[in-house]
Amino acid sequence: MSEQTENILKNWCELVAQDTAMDWEHLPSLGLYMDQVLTLLGNELAVASEDGTNPLTSSMINNYVKGDVVPRPEKKKYNREHLAILYMVCMMKSQLALPQIRQVLHQLGETESVESLYQEFTQLQTTELRAAADKAAAAGDDRRALAQLAMQMAAEANARHLAAMQILRSIEQEDESVKRAEKEAAKTEKKEAKAARKEAKKSAAESEDNA
Repeated sequence: MSEQTENILKNWCELVAQDTAMDWEHLPSLGLYMDQVLTLLGNELAVASEDGTNPLTSSMINNYVKGDVVPRPEKKKYNREHLAILYMVCMMKSQLALPQIRQVLHQLGETESVESLYQEFTQLQTTELRAAADKAAAAGDDRRALAQLAMQMAAEANARHLAAMQILRSIEQEDESVKRAEKEAAKTEKKEAKAARKEAKKSAAESEDNA
């Protein structure tokens, strides 16, 4: 393996070892404009960059907002919750499409705050990244060992991606079943109410005739 190629992997492993996602308390509490968001998250997401460029752009952020994945900014400013969600989106988007990311965040957001989600996600992400970097570093500079490890990690990532998609499909189908059941219950209730009104009207008419 050439020195340049070896340095690419070594530098990434060192970056992972040193990298820790910004704590919730350290995320800026004051609203940031777009360029400030890109600078801040560009540094935070350096470990997710494949070629050293910022993995986040202004057009991406606008698409996330339009797609209801990220809340709309307040007077063009992004607060702590925006930053946390953007970080999670950027780290998940290599495995999940935006609709699936939205599904995950909305589902968990029903019972958890953005703060707790962010803390949970960053802890999981850091653990998994460091485990992967340790494996890569342990492989040394043997080209075949590294290629084999890359294949193994790709297979693991693919298996987890497929499992994640099936999990989300099952949640979606359950939600659809609940909606159908609620719709049917509403239709039945409406029919019963209509029948009751009709019966009441008939009884009233019969009472008038008897009178």
